[in-house]
Amino acid sequence: MEINFPFSTSRQNPSLMLPTPPTFTKMASMAFPVLQSPRNSTPLSSSNKEQTQNWNALKFVRGKKLLKDLSTWGIGGPCNYFVQVFHQTHLLSAIRYCREFSIPYVVIGKGSNCLFDDLGFDGCVILNQIDFLERMEPGVYRAGSGFRFNHLGSLSCNEGFTGLEFAAGIPGTVGGATYMNAGANGQETANVIESVDIVTTEGNFRTLNRIDLTFGYRSSSFQDMGNLAAIVAATFRLERSGSAKKRQQELLKRRRATQPVNERSAGSVFRNPVNLGVSAAELIDKAGLKGCSIGGAMVSNIHANFLVNNGASTSQDMLNLIALVKDKVDSKFGVELEEEVLYFHPYWNYANWER
Repeated sequence: MEINFPFSTSRQNPSLMLPTPPTFTKMASMAFPVLQSPRNSTPLSSSNKEQTQNWNALKFVRGKKLLKDLSTWGIGGPCNYFVQVFHQTHLLSAIRYCREFSIPYVVIGKGSNCLFDDLGFDGCVILNQIDFLERMEPGVYRAGSGFRFNHLGSLSCNEGFTGLEFAAGIPGTVGGATYMNAGANGQETANVIESVDIVTTEGNFRTLNRIDLTFGYRSSSFQDMGNLAAIVAATFRLERSGSAKKRQQELLKRRRATQPVNERSAGSVFRNPVNLGVSAAELIDKAGLKGCSIGGAMVSNIHANFLVNNGASTSQDMLNLIALVKDKVDSKFGVELEEEVLYFHPYWNYANWER
């Protein structure tokens, strides 16, 4: 999972991050059946020779980076611009580049909640590699937004601190987990956040304390910040515990037994319905959809809220399967499932945003 912030200089737009994005409010409202991939178009890449542009010590690759290599679903064509950032100053420079040349952009980490189109993305994909870790004091960790969230979970439990046991099973980044308020097994990211460092679309760095932030189920204040460009780092305050490591090992064992960990997926595709006492997975299972497939996309036989790429799925296969699952569950139970993943239209614009 990671942070996603589409942006265009033609008008200041709300940030998303994460069905979210960076997790996802405005984007979460985008209906998958409506956002059909433009099948009659051709991939954005037009040259077999890699083109690069250097700007303020950053290397922008043109038209060759395949988004399927940046997504846990393994789906997606080439992006028009691609750049990696390893420090907050690099991130700011990349954002300024996109602003100066009016290029839409998105910031991603592990791509574990992203569905990219086979045609790619006609903008800039900024790969967040800001992966530092600082131990401020015992139990207090400040991590770059590109730091692996599962690694932070394992490390903190190994050092005897509780609060992030669940994180070891989440293949995303600190930025994405913060933006989405990732959680599982009764724990969530918001419970242990002390502060979050961000960069705004105006190029300013800010530190937001926990009291300044609001979190909910798979939601955060960041999803409604119109001037948010990206999360840079987050500080977590954990409590000492002698049983944290054991509990984490139990959670990981359960995860391996109940989730398709060896298949290409984006994790849970749908949010659990609120106040119904039933999970999205249970509804999908009871609708008889386990094993249902469209093209190369299939509802996992192990966990019904995981849609997997069997190796040949196109973005349209996955979009169609998501739409089918939503329709069947709604028809059978009267429950409208809400996506927890983001689909990125290849030609991002405000018409798509409003939809």
